[in-house]
Amino acid sequence: MLRVAVIGGSNGQLARSLSETADAGCMVSLLGRPQVDLAEPAGLPEMLSGLLRDLAPQIVVNAAAYTAVDRAESEPDAAFRINRDGAAAVAQACAALGLPLVHVSTDYVFDGSGDRPWREDDACAPTGIYGRSKLEGERAVQAALPAAVILRTAWVHSPFGGNFVKTMLRLAGERDRLRVVADQQGCPTYAPDLAAAILTLAQRRVAAPDDPALGGIFHLAGSGATSWFGLAGEVMTVSARLGGPHRPVDPITTADYPTPARRPANSVLDCSRIDAAYGIRLPDWHAGVARCVARLLDT
Repeated sequence: MLRVAVIGGSNGQLARSLSETADAGCMVSLLGRPQVDLAEPAGLPEMLSGLLRDLAPQIVVNAAAYTAVDRAESEPDAAFRINRDGAAAVAQACAALGLPLVHVSTDYVFDGSGDRPWREDDACAPTGIYGRSKLEGERAVQAALPAAVILRTAWVHSPFGGNFVKTMLRLAGERDRLRVVADQQGCPTYAPDLAAAILTLAQRRVAAPDDPALGGIFHLAGSGATSWFGLAGEVMTVSARLGGPHRPVDPITTADYPTPARRPANSVLDCSRIDAAYGIRLPDWHAGVARCVARLLDT
């Protein structure tokens, strides 16, 4: 049986998806607040080492993060404590115990320029505090544990937690029309699909911990790309087909919807490296949206 310790509470989209996705051949243990709080990194490596020693996992997944992109602009200390210092503490604990680590990062480490998908070796230049804190977290993890797997993902949605798909369905029940940004491109990622892929990756990594081809930075997101406008339209189409709330969606520009943090215009990730190394490729983003909306309407 594969034993996985997940840093992240039961309310987190990915942590909960990992717990629900695990089958009879995998045991997932969630370590979240207040037991493990990345916002309080002082002394965390030693405390976490003790917890992990007792749990005896074969691999650790850090799915915890400060993800409030706009609020991070006014709370930089909180973002860096969790996304950089907390991530470093997790990596240090894993290094002390000789445990492999999968650390989840973000597409926001890029500045969104250009029109081709971003590759792992492209230069990072985040435009906001959230992206900067996650990039520094990646670097802190690599410094503490060079063999760690760092997964950059994007536009995560699920039947739980706060996310874009849930927001669109809620607004469809409250407004006559929806206005959604159409000039930002990315790869919608269904959290249960991401979770299943991470567990497959974890099995491979545990079996070959010293294989250099299986470590380092990888991109892992839903296949295909769209805009927030395109994603909202798909949510409405699926909801209408299933008898749920739906409204017309009007495209707007980023300038029409100013936010404290500047989002990358091009957030599309090239996921070919993880396909080559692990044989992992996530389903088309449309399929994830259909499953997500169906489950939300069934609750």
